[in-house]
Amino acid sequence: MLEHFTGLTEDEKSKLKDAVPLITILVAGADGNIDKEELDWAEKVTDIRSYNLKGELKEFYTEVHTTLRTRVDHFLGVLPTDVASRSLQIESELANLNPILAKLNPAVGAKMYKGYVSFAEHVAKASGGILGFFSVNPEEAKVVGLHSLTPIESDEEE
Repeated sequence: MLEHFTGLTEDEKSKLKDAVPLITILVAGADGNIDKEELDWAEKVTDIRSYNLKGELKEFYTEVHTTLRTRVDHFLGVLPTDVASRSLQIESELANLNPILAKLNPAVGAKMYKGYVSFAEHVAKASGGILGFFSVNPEEAKVVGLHSLTPIESDEEE
């Protein structure tokens, strides 16, 4: 399981996986309304990544995809319902990923970071705009960059 994450504890691996449902809630719920299109699209993106990605993150997204809806529901049940409070708590959880991401091989850490930000952008574009796609509302635009995560760069990236 997750061979490129062998230097991490099971708790750290779980936190990396839980970042995806947390990002889903952060972005989809930024406007106070988590709609079905956003949740469906988040699930679709993890599914696509589970078979379309090559290398280190393919297995990661396969695992994330199998539990995404369950974990989103779990977090919606335990996180504050107030948007501002919920967003602060999620951003704090995401900030806690920085030391975990730093333990990874820089190329893998950079791919993880970019994957999270890209995922957030996909969720943000899931509703609104033309036929419900390609528009990011102002509330989502504020959080889509995942500013609590420290960017990771690597020359080794493919």
